[in-house]
Amino acid sequence: MTEPLNTNRKAELLSTTVEHIDITKFDARPIVDAMKKMSFTSRDLGRATDIYNQMLADPDCSIFLVIAGSTSAGGCMDLYAELLRNNMIDGVVATGASIVDMDFFEGLGHKHYQALEVPDDDTLRSLLIDRIYDTYIDEEQLQDCDHTIYEIANSLEPRPYSSREFIREMGKYLVANGKKENSLVKLAYEHDVPIFCPAFVDSSAGFGLVKHQVDRAKEGKPYMVLDAIADFRELTDIKIKAGTTGLLMIGGGVPKNFIQDTVVCAEILGHDDVQVHKYAVQITVADVRDGACSSSTLQEAASWGKVNTGIEQMVFAEAGSVMPLLASDAYHRGLWKTRTKRRWGANFD
Repeated sequence: MTEPLNTNRKAELLSTTVEHIDITKFDARPIVDAMKKMSFTSRDLGRATDIYNQMLADPDCSIFLVIAGSTSAGGCMDLYAELLRNNMIDGVVATGASIVDMDFFEGLGHKHYQALEVPDDDTLRSLLIDRIYDTYIDEEQLQDCDHTIYEIANSLEPRPYSSREFIREMGKYLVANGKKENSLVKLAYEHDVPIFCPAFVDSSAGFGLVKHQVDRAKEGKPYMVLDAIADFRELTDIKIKAGTTGLLMIGGGVPKNFIQDTVVCAEILGHDDVQVHKYAVQITVADVRDGACSSSTLQEAASWGKVNTGIEQMVFAEAGSVMPLLASDAYHRGLWKTRTKRRWGANFD
């Protein structure tokens, strides 16, 4: 027999919400300028910030924000939204968890919580609390997110969709039903900024989409499917049309490799004049000593014909500790104010 949920203990553990940092409320320019005169990771961050500002100043450059890891849950969610709101990025490539379990989840009105203590994880499981390092998520709220994805899928014509198309429907849903203004998914819909998740079902979306297909199959009805090839084709199409591009990458893995591979894919499609990504910044804690570094360093990627070796910077740091400085610096320097809006999402209308 299942024991009843200890609601008092659960409420106690979920009592302190994660407060997302607001890059508009502090000016990081003085500290970033000072860090440029230091050494080690401080100077790396200073150079990375310079490169991001070069992307913003280049009138021909389309900028892609690339996110892997849990920085959205950890307090950078509004930071990413602010970059999109202020035309400081033109496209997003991310993990499904960053977009669904974190951003869309909060867009529905749910929260992430600081773990003021970390009891035994079996205890957390009994209370239906999921843990990301020192951050908690209410599993019951996450299941509401799963169900909402299920309802969105049920509302769509049963055909293949790229992740960009489906995430656009999620943004449309938040415009009508959302509880948070600063949602990356919602703002992307409103500003025609495409979001791609090459491993979309590796998230809460996966549960809702599986249920959609199983229920439709039981009813003998057709169901929607995700087309990962369409993701690659659409993103490559944007790269071909964009020409000059810059990458601001948090973490690595699939999103990083996916956006870099667009150069190779364009060449295979006969576009021999396609440019490698001119600018690239990667913030990661992945280690190069095991030969991996979550796919490769940016220098290594140059050997594959993906990025330019001249204007790139690796920053080996936990992104939540340095992205607020980089983003605040760029916001307050204001180079975004004269950028042309790309609206690459409208490319597919």
